[in-house]
Amino acid sequence: MKRILVIQTASIGDVILATSLVESLHRERPETAIDLLVKKGNESLFTGHPYLRQVIAWDKHTGKYSGLFRIIRRNRKEHYDLIINIQRFLSSGLITVLSGARETRGFTKNPLSRLFTRRFGHRIGSVHEVERNHDLLTGVVTGSPARPALYPQPEDLALAGRLAPGTCYTLSPASLWFTKQYPAEKWAELIRLIPEEAGVFLLGSKSDAALCESIMAQSSHPGTVNLAGKLTLLQSAAVMRCARMNFTNDSAPMHLAAAVDAPVTAIFCSTVPEFGFGPLSSDAAVVQIAEPLACRPCGLHGRSSCPEGHFRCAYGIAPGQLTARL
Repeated sequence: MKRILVIQTASIGDVILATSLVESLHRERPETAIDLLVKKGNESLFTGHPYLRQVIAWDKHTGKYSGLFRIIRRNRKEHYDLIINIQRFLSSGLITVLSGARETRGFTKNPLSRLFTRRFGHRIGSVHEVERNHDLLTGVVTGSPARPALYPQPEDLALAGRLAPGTCYTLSPASLWFTKQYPAEKWAELIRLIPEEAGVFLLGSKSDAALCESIMAQSSHPGTVNLAGKLTLLQSAAVMRCARMNFTNDSAPMHLAAAVDAPVTAIFCSTVPEFGFGPLSSDAAVVQIAEPLACRPCGLHGRSSCPEGHFRCAYGIAPGQLTARL
């Protein structure tokens, strides 16, 4: 196989987990040209990536369908030997079946999977997502799944070194889902327990800046800096690699830390690691409420509000569960 395309146009965390396939392919087929198709905005994760020939960005918000057919035309010209479609939506199915590739693979949950050369089941639970995705490489590689990996560039690492010359911690307090997000006052409580001489960096996107500012105001820690919206994804990963510990929700920053094998403590509120999306860093811990709740988990992706109105899965996490990781 001379050319392989991997398709994952979902959110940042899913794209990071998909890099396990890139690593596994390069490990056993270093001569193969590997391309990656992602949603526009996520391509910055792969600046200077050593194992990718091309990263194709699909703008799914502006000119979605014209962009879709432009990508299909582009892929047909590439004459791929294999297309691996991790996504389970109709649009990615169209890209796959109209590609003209010699072989196409994807999950049975894709509505066009019957037109793929090979299709595989995708069951939530029992194994990690990287293992489920690795099934798509059956017969192409022989080894076990590689760890997801990203490659901050020298300038990213230099910036992180300037920002964090001493002991520091990072907190990534935001999530797309309310019930995945540890409460702001709880984050502030954690910051107050961090030694004053240590640096504390609040990470996130531009839209998370107000939340981070609110947490800073509640914590009154002299070494806290709000970096939300001020760093690229690779710069954030570089800062995480410098940190003594990175505290995250069950969200993309957890996978970002794992992709540079940075230490991580992941707080699971309404979701559970048994879904297969837990942290993969060498030094990783999951923190969740010790008390069993009949209402937990309340969904695979979290919810916009607590269905029971009490949000005990978050508020019931004892401070000692977190301070043990400082």
